[in-house]
Amino acid sequence: MSRRTALITGITGQDGSYLAELLLSKDYLVHGLIRRSSTFTTQRIDHLYQDPHEPDARLRLHYGDLADGSRIAALLEHIQPDEVYHLAAQSHVRVSFDEPEFTGTTTGLGTTRLLEAIRMTGLPCRFYQASSSEMYGITAPPQSETTSFHPRSPYAAAKVYAYWITRNYREAYGIHAVNGILFNHESPRRGETFVTRKIARAAARIARGEQEFLHLGNLEARRDWGYAPEYVDAMWRMLQCDRPDDYVVATGTSYSVRDFLTFCFERAGLDWERHVRFDERYLRPSEVPDLIGDASKAERELGWRPTVLTPDLARLMTDAELGAQLPEGQVAR
Repeated sequence: MSRRTALITGITGQDGSYLAELLLSKDYLVHGLIRRSSTFTTQRIDHLYQDPHEPDARLRLHYGDLADGSRIAALLEHIQPDEVYHLAAQSHVRVSFDEPEFTGTTTGLGTTRLLEAIRMTGLPCRFYQASSSEMYGITAPPQSETTSFHPRSPYAAAKVYAYWITRNYREAYGIHAVNGILFNHESPRRGETFVTRKIARAAARIARGEQEFLHLGNLEARRDWGYAPEYVDAMWRMLQCDRPDDYVVATGTSYSVRDFLTFCFERAGLDWERHVRFDERYLRPSEVPDLIGDASKAERELGWRPTVLTPDLARLMTDAELGAQLPEGQVAR
């Protein structure tokens, strides 16, 4: 069997880096799409770097932008991937309220450009669309593949568009395209502006005396938080199925931001109430109160089950932050 080739958009993000690791471990040739920038943004995949001049290099990076459909089509023609994982997006929900047009152009229309490039080139690849639990908005939990969408942010609305355009290309053109409706999934590689990483990082910094306060918005929002490396495994499993379909990926549990605070600060030996301050700037114009995923279909059809739940995830992330700058030989509490 010949070596399979995959293209990952958003390879420098949390999910992209873990997915690249997974595919390389399965002997894939992995191509990643990165945006041209005056600074390097490849920190999450630097440990995977291979000199492109080496004949056996299996990780190759290409400059490109989701706003440039012709470049996307040219890359697909050149790479000829068996699998395309579309993870790139403007993915911060709160930021999407400040930049709704940019969010729609990248998160929504970027998916259309990729799918149209696949259609125009006639590439017989399998396509993964990174859909989001935010699409459900205020629809009552638990949410499954048959639950109605009610998006409550420009990000969520753009993801709903991307979800339906993916289904449209599957049904209209026979493209092997799937939607992975992933609920919140975190890790030490999460961006520092996302609430889970922000909390874990602050807990460690406060424990080291590097800062005193953490400013947050809504502490009562509840989410179904899982562990990112487990979720990228679900992505891969979806594209191994001969029949394309859509799947929810989640833990089936619900914890509040307040709970996550408690887990992280207790791990660092702190009382969060002494250090957390409310800041209304972090509130969303329209909130999403509770997301809980029903991933029974993924378990039944993909054999996928989560093992890391929110309490352990919070401790894992805090340990990573505590260990990041500890003196040599000292271990995290």
